[in-house]
Amino acid sequence: MHHDTAWLAHLRHELRTPLNHVIGYSEMLLEDLEPQPLASALQRIRSNAKLLLTRIASLLVTPEDAAAPDAATLVAGLAPPLHAIAGELQALRGLQPPAGPPTLRQDLDHIASAAAQLQRLLEGGLVPPPRAERAAVAAPAPRPADHPPPAAGCILVVDDDAANREILGRWLARDGHRTLFAAGGAEALALLRTPGAQPPPDLVLLDIMMPGISGIEVLAQLKADAALQGLPVLMISAYDEAPSVARCLEGGAEDFLPKPFDPVVLRARAGAALERKRLRDREAQHLRALAEWNQALEARVAEQVALLDRLGRLKRFFSPPLAEAIVQGGADDPLKSHRREVTVCFLDLRGFTAFAEVAEPEDVMGVLREYHAEMGALVMAHEGTLERFTGDGMMVFFNDPVPVANPVERALRMAQAMRERVAPLVQRWRQQGHELDLGLGIAQGYATIGAIGFEGRWDYGAIGSVTNLAARLCGEARAGQVLLSRRVATQAAGFAEVAPVGEMALKGFARPAPVYELLALKAG
Repeated sequence: MHHDTAWLAHLRHELRTPLNHVIGYSEMLLEDLEPQPLASALQRIRSNAKLLLTRIASLLVTPEDAAAPDAATLVAGLAPPLHAIAGELQALRGLQPPAGPPTLRQDLDHIASAAAQLQRLLEGGLVPPPRAERAAVAAPAPRPADHPPPAAGCILVVDDDAANREILGRWLARDGHRTLFAAGGAEALALLRTPGAQPPPDLVLLDIMMPGISGIEVLAQLKADAALQGLPVLMISAYDEAPSVARCLEGGAEDFLPKPFDPVVLRARAGAALERKRLRDREAQHLRALAEWNQALEARVAEQVALLDRLGRLKRFFSPPLAEAIVQGGADDPLKSHRREVTVCFLDLRGFTAFAEVAEPEDVMGVLREYHAEMGALVMAHEGTLERFTGDGMMVFFNDPVPVANPVERALRMAQAMRERVAPLVQRWRQQGHELDLGLGIAQGYATIGAIGFEGRWDYGAIGSVTNLAARLCGEARAGQVLLSRRVATQAAGFAEVAPVGEMALKGFARPAPVYELLALKAG
């Protein structure tokens, strides 16, 4: 019985796989075992397995035009070393395995299993199946028709010879490419410049020598057209057109395809051109995405710069958390004119005018710097809105731009903290010969609030009698005293100790106003 080459190759593979297992496990065990009966048996098993491997190579390699050995000859050549392996394994089972690697028993089982598989192949697998079954074993699985090669694309074939177009189209179709055809340069240009007429090609195979518009002229027009200049072109040329090919390559062609067509060369050069186009398209897509990202980033940066600018302006008047809330949309735009009930606190230094008249400017600036730093920190800590400060005078109000539930309490707690914070400053100033102290006035009422000024110089202002009342109370306050309007004193009864001072005639007010004094805050 004769065996064809495909079946012999299949049989070699089937026999070699278990043999590799026998040899591999034997060699791993031999590396871990000292010389002993078990190691000697493993060495004999390995030697017989290698002999079997050599005989497989010599018995199962047969030229196509020569007769292969029949099954009896194969069994006669392969059986002795396989029987020797089986005998050694039987002998091993009778030995008491000495101390060895943890996987000793498992590895011996693997060797025995592989030897049994060889025995089964030797007994029944050397007789080839019918030819139809052998073809099924040997033949590679066909490629599904609906799964084109990964490099498949749409290719336009431009050639004035109909047979050339047919040959190229059939070869390209075998590789899964879609094909379009043009019988000349004018037809090709019209097809490429007609949008939507068909799927745009990924590659053009362009014959050089054509009547009418030659391939060289078509190439020049494609490379001059902004919409088509990125389309790769593979020139079709005869071997005696080398100068023309050089001109085409210089004019932007990707490569050339010689006539007569070699399918291997066609496949290689078309595939390379398509792959380069895919890489260029991917790069162009990435560049477009990068440009869009850069534009979005620039817009975002401009937006953030505008937000930071607005935030910086708002922080001149409001605490940082409040300014950030306004910028993020957590509060209405405070710069728009609006009316709201607010609690206003006015403060300035007693004796500052006299001090400024006689002191050196550097001393005046030093005092103001200390005073503004300490008082400003307390304004921010109590989330007050700093309307303005002029010299030693500062105006702070609560309940705008964000309404709060306890504006009077916030104002009084801030005033008490200021009075306590300024005490050590007053002591130091007196040691330096400066008679200065703090006075405060607090009132409550409605005011119109918003931006005041002009483009390039805006301030945040509050206008109304409540601001005048707070300023007048501050002006009447003695050193260290906090004067309150009646509305403020009434609301402060639950958390502060206040005392009436009496009615005062305040500048700008027709009638005397009842005035109260903050003595202390109640515990808790």
